[in-house]
Amino acid sequence: MESVIMDTLWVTFAAVLVFFMNLGFASLECGLARQKNSVNILSKNFIVFAVSSLGFLVFGWGLMFGDGNGFIGLKGLFMASGADKSPLTGDAYEGVYSAISWAGIPFGAKFFFQLVFCGTAATIVSGAVAERIKYISFIVFSFILTLLIYPIVGHWIWGGGFLSGMGMLDFAGGTVVHSVGGWAALSGVMVLGPRIGKYSEDGKIHPIPGHNMSLATIGAFILWFGWFGFNSGSTMSANPEAISHILVTTNTAGIMAILTATATAWIVIGKPDLGMSINGLLAGLVAITPCCAYVSVTSSLIIGAITGVVVVFSVMFFDRRKLDDPVGAISVHLVHGVLGTLFVGLFAQSSAAVADCADGLFFGGGFKLLSIQALGVVCVGGFVFASSYLVWRVIKATIGLRVSAKEEIEGLDIGEHGNKAYPDFVTVDYTSEFGVSGIPEASYTVVPMEQAVPVKIMPASDGKADSVKITKIEIVTKQNKFEALKSAMDKIGITGMTVTNVLGYGVQGGIREYYRGIEFETNLLPKIKVEIVVSKVPVRAVIESAKKVLYTGHIGDGKIFVYDIENVIKVRTGEEGYNALQDVE
Repeated sequence: MESVIMDTLWVTFAAVLVFFMNLGFASLECGLARQKNSVNILSKNFIVFAVSSLGFLVFGWGLMFGDGNGFIGLKGLFMASGADKSPLTGDAYEGVYSAISWAGIPFGAKFFFQLVFCGTAATIVSGAVAERIKYISFIVFSFILTLLIYPIVGHWIWGGGFLSGMGMLDFAGGTVVHSVGGWAALSGVMVLGPRIGKYSEDGKIHPIPGHNMSLATIGAFILWFGWFGFNSGSTMSANPEAISHILVTTNTAGIMAILTATATAWIVIGKPDLGMSINGLLAGLVAITPCCAYVSVTSSLIIGAITGVVVVFSVMFFDRRKLDDPVGAISVHLVHGVLGTLFVGLFAQSSAAVADCADGLFFGGGFKLLSIQALGVVCVGGFVFASSYLVWRVIKATIGLRVSAKEEIEGLDIGEHGNKAYPDFVTVDYTSEFGVSGIPEASYTVVPMEQAVPVKIMPASDGKADSVKITKIEIVTKQNKFEALKSAMDKIGITGMTVTNVLGYGVQGGIREYYRGIEFETNLLPKIKVEIVVSKVPVRAVIESAKKVLYTGHIGDGKIFVYDIENVIKVRTGEEGYNALQDVE
């Protein structure tokens, strides 16, 4: 009984880590998408787990683990109807769920652990079809994927189906989870088409950068964290030796893939691209997933090194093929789910493994295991791609698959959900409803509009004594020059200014920037724009003071623009011209 408790606690903890990966996927995908689609991305990641949970609960679990034939489960199909009412021991499931009876933990723990894996497969699709798919269409596809397609493949490999009978190995889901999600994503991208503006008619690739790399990086760290439960939890028991070994092989492949992906991007692109580093990590983790219990630590290092290189070229390859995948899900999950499955046939080593396996090609096992793994790749790929493609086509022909061009350009947040992830800050005036109670009377003066004093503006060139010329000086310069500029303006008597963060470039041409291997056409540098309106302070004094603090002699010191102001109106009093500036200058 004590061992059952420990096993249950471990598997439950691992399952919760895998569940937490939903936040990682949501953060990563949102950060790599544009701001105008953030709510849509987050909402899809939020609802997909609910949808996949329902599909797997009512039918998917039985189809996957129910006893049947080599292709589908036929017993215990409707798990929600009460098939879970069984004792703690796994032997009670013989004759219904025989393929999972080897794990001696309660039924609920087994189900929940497999459920979070099912949800992960559906989440993979979300990122690849981001920024142009209808919300309802994604929900429908996710439900069908987790109700039918994912469980059928799962039965072939984990549910006692024909591939497991042949000896195919997939310890933690490189094929069952990642390549299933990847094949479904690839078919969806092909049917859906690229985002507007991604590719020009002449074949040129236009990068569409994500809006928040900080959020994407946070998501990557969460996925890294959750992966330790994803792989190690697949022991389905608290086996110290197996858990420890899998933790090390998983991490080793991940860190090595980061290093080689970063180095490859640095060499090929010219810069160590953060997005490529993130994809490198995920590719390494995916590739080690099917073989984490079957390979040595040394082999996991080699696997990670290979995948880090491959993922960089894979991302660029799919872009050149005009398969628009905003987050690189196809390269990460499909390509490396397939590679990881084949790596089992190459690197499996019975003497180093913590689970039963035959030796791979590199350790004296010949081509037998490799050929079985390759057959599994072909069978799974053919079925998932064809069935997913059919589902996408049916959805497109019935309820429609893609949002309108107008909605895509304006953003799915408003069109699909009616709100924004980053609403503007709006100052609300409550005085008309609640008065101005709480504000000291001496701190404000209310002038009725009808009592506002009109002031006649005299042309600056008429030579009369009461004519005052009003000038606006606009200074655009580097952000790090602001404090010195403000101090200089204070010294000559300027009492007001407007400061704006802007982007721009002049003769310096900006900086070279890349996004996933593609150079930006227009490169904008961060600047500040300072606007000052003067009448009494000499314009020349402002110009000379600004030049003094901004000058370095290098390109990019900035520009100073001088404008004549025709009029200024103070809204509160109605005063115009020079009088409107009295409480400013």
